[in-house]
Amino acid sequence: MKLILSGVVNGCRHGKLIEVGRNGSKSINIPGCLLYTRTGTAPHLTHDTLSLIEGVPEPVHLTLSTLAEHHEVLEQYKQGIGKFIGMPDSVLYCSLHDPASPCPSGYNTNKTVSVWGGGGRIEITLSKFMAIQQAFRADWYQSMADGEPLPPGASRKRIKKSVDRTLGFLDDCLKVHQNSEALKNTEIIGVIEGGDILEERLRSVRETVKRPVGGFLLDGFQGDSLHDDPKLNLISSVIGELPEDKPRLIHGIGKPDEVLECISRGVDLFEGFFPYLMTEQGRALTFNFKDNIDPETEVLERNGCGDNEISNKPLGNEGKMIPFTTDLRSEQFRGDFTPLLEGCSCFCCKSHTRAYLYHLLVTNELLAGVLLMIHNLHHYFGFFQSIRDALRDGKMQQLTELITKQKF
Repeated sequence: MKLILSGVVNGCRHGKLIEVGRNGSKSINIPGCLLYTRTGTAPHLTHDTLSLIEGVPEPVHLTLSTLAEHHEVLEQYKQGIGKFIGMPDSVLYCSLHDPASPCPSGYNTNKTVSVWGGGGRIEITLSKFMAIQQAFRADWYQSMADGEPLPPGASRKRIKKSVDRTLGFLDDCLKVHQNSEALKNTEIIGVIEGGDILEERLRSVRETVKRPVGGFLLDGFQGDSLHDDPKLNLISSVIGELPEDKPRLIHGIGKPDEVLECISRGVDLFEGFFPYLMTEQGRALTFNFKDNIDPETEVLERNGCGDNEISNKPLGNEGKMIPFTTDLRSEQFRGDFTPLLEGCSCFCCKSHTRAYLYHLLVTNELLAGVLLMIHNLHHYFGFFQSIRDALRDGKMQQLTELITKQKF
């Protein structure tokens, strides 16, 4: 796997990962996101419906927490998880936790980490973790890590222990990895921990870069809003210590404005779970990421008459406001026979109306999730393509300004 950078614009890296995958035949554009899956499939979608979506990224995100219960089946199958889930040609990345299902803290030890599957808590030792990876045979996998969510203000002692455990797990994983025939063409991703303490973050990254890892994962930034200086400064400090020639992933960041904040600090790849979370809440992604807004539309939005004003009103469950989205369960859409999003080329928007989506949602029809997921993935992947286009064309500042003004 090699990283070829086309350029770095105000900290934003634009380029391509080449020679990716077990046979080195794949490439991945950066900045980019992964296709989020649960138990190896995109939620709500079959392979046929997934094929209706434009711009589906090469890398597929597998979550060990949703798959760990099935590893014995995969051990007996002996052909790897890619073929088992019907994605033999995809680039597979396996993380420890599911970003859409935060796990409770307090269950990791010096020898085990815990994940939560459909049957509850699963305690994983290093030998079990590596056995799972050898059964899965993903192209990349996150090293075992003490990456549980730490409460705000966690003690320095607890954060230091998290870094120590994670480095110890990485060393033990590497020993098995380097002697495993099944993992011969697989990359192990080193995990950067350290909570909110800069000293521990720097210690974690400086020790991890000494190890023969294929890339780096910034962990522990999920949860509360990223828009505070301490978190962003920590990300900048960590990125500043990483080598230029290896990819940087981050966990738990999916909102458009937060994605742009991270890209401006040098992050390359993101999980694609945000469209799924919005689908589960009956929300459609409706933010504008095109830099060619016509003057009339801009005036309407400024005066509170555009689609973005609708999307940012506190509608739906508990009146919760989520920028960049439209809550289609709102009564105002009962008789709205316009497309879900004007100008969108996805199957949902070309074939169905807001009123129909409203009807499906309020009657709890399964088709609601299918259609919303098609639209939300199409829109989100289009957003990442717009980022790459903006970097190529020197319009990143305009895109950032466009996204930023829609978050309020």
